[in-house]
Amino acid sequence: MSEYSNVIKGSLKLKTESKITKKSKKHRKRKADSLADYAEDNGKSQEQEEPKITKTAAEVEYEKKKEKRMLETILTKAEKSHKQRIMEFNQHLNAMSEHFDIPKVSWTK
Repeated sequence: MSEYSNVIKGSLKLKTESKITKKSKKHRKRKADSLADYAEDNGKSQEQEEPKITKTAAEVEYEKKKEKRMLETILTKAEKSHKQRIMEFNQHLNAMSEHFDIPKVSWTK
């Protein structure tokens, strides 16, 4: 006898009293109803509630500084055109030493 002779092949059968049934299609109706309720609630809530500022003074100051820094970086990037940046990059590459080049090695000379 083989070691695998006692193995049962096939899909796993769960021992439950109820059989596997398909989900009913009531969810479509519930979803449509919930969307309609949400639209009604959303319209009422916007009219009644006013937005409250929940940020602390430090958070407000942080947001202002962050926005200011972002504007500064945008302005510095907008100062030069793409062509000017490429020209400067090429000048930088020309000024660099070519230490990555393989030196010529000769045993005869």
